[in-house]
Amino acid sequence: MSSAATLSRLADARAQFPGMVTAGGNPWHYLDTAATAQKPQAVVDAMARALGKDYATVHRGVYARSAEMTLRYEAARRRVAEFIGGSEEEVVFTRGATEAINLVAATWGAANIGAGDRILLSTLEHHSNIVPWQMLAERVGAQIDVCPLTDDGQIDLDAAEAMLSERHKLVALAHVSNVLGSVLDCSRAARLAHKVGAKLLLDGCQAVPRLPVDVAAIDCDFYVFSAHKLYGPTGIGALWARAEVLAEMPPYQGGGSMIDRVTFAKTTYAPPPQRFEAGTPAIAEAVALHAAIDFVEAIGLDRIHGHEAQLVAQLRAELGAMNDVTLFGPADSAGIVSFMMDGVHPHDLGTILDEANVAIRAGHHCAQPLMDHLGVPATARASFGLYSDESDIAALLEGIARTRRIFG
Repeated sequence: MSSAATLSRLADARAQFPGMVTAGGNPWHYLDTAATAQKPQAVVDAMARALGKDYATVHRGVYARSAEMTLRYEAARRRVAEFIGGSEEEVVFTRGATEAINLVAATWGAANIGAGDRILLSTLEHHSNIVPWQMLAERVGAQIDVCPLTDDGQIDLDAAEAMLSERHKLVALAHVSNVLGSVLDCSRAARLAHKVGAKLLLDGCQAVPRLPVDVAAIDCDFYVFSAHKLYGPTGIGALWARAEVLAEMPPYQGGGSMIDRVTFAKTTYAPPPQRFEAGTPAIAEAVALHAAIDFVEAIGLDRIHGHEAQLVAQLRAELGAMNDVTLFGPADSAGIVSFMMDGVHPHDLGTILDEANVAIRAGHHCAQPLMDHLGVPATARASFGLYSDESDIAALLEGIARTRRIFG
């Protein structure tokens, strides 16, 4: 029976994830999906088949199995494009969102951003959407501006509008914050960037697992995400970029597959997206990513988001009633709740919760500038997935009560 047939109800989903139990067979209350999502059996099976009886290289072999695997690999590219509203020639497979952002910085950024130019980021960005731009800015003499947040943790687009000038060549923002769960008004961000002639890059890692994405409707210029947060495998992600922008970007790495003709006198390069995919690609991972998208869409992103929104509202209400807990981010955060307990470091809370088979994330979440803004060294973060349910919240609350007793 297909995954689509077995998932007639969202409640059926949890049983499809083999990692949601402990080694002893007890329920594992996994609340760290924002870091990486658990994998459904359909994805595990697709990966196993691609690495096993179906395995062959792509784009090279003239034998039947290689041709078949090439078709499956390119079908995965088409599936990604359909999933986010782009065209397949606009999708570059990367190792993840981090590499995708570095690719843009090293190619488009190096060719289009120079001394005196400016890049606009926001206070809540993940390090992966800060450090590559800092490295580029230091190399070429550009400047980075930081858009502030509203009181409830949204990127302040009114402030961005006031900050933007014709010196800005790029605006790079998170579609959904990995710490606060705040959701960007992407279409407005695109209008503001384009008004001054800048390009817009969106970090979609936390958005694609729970929100419908249409890059054409958003009108952004670059969109990146990682498969492992979308219930897919690690080691693969995607960069979407407008076809005309990709066509003008120089290669990122040199090697096999990204060439047209090589001589010692001169090398010419393949057109996009192959130009940016040097070497043997992540074949099995691409096939598994295809399976992950199929799995998510069989359930429906609207249903997933609605389910997570109910859990977020319930947990925020429970935590908000506690005098010793501080909540961060907006009330309508997408799948993520970050908080602090008075007198308890998040690492201590995470350790105590782990003893009760509750897994949260504790730390700066690769967002140290945001921690500085919040005035805390770290937060505790509970993040939901399509497999999460009220039992996870109950276990978390019980663990918090136990932690409170331990710390007096």
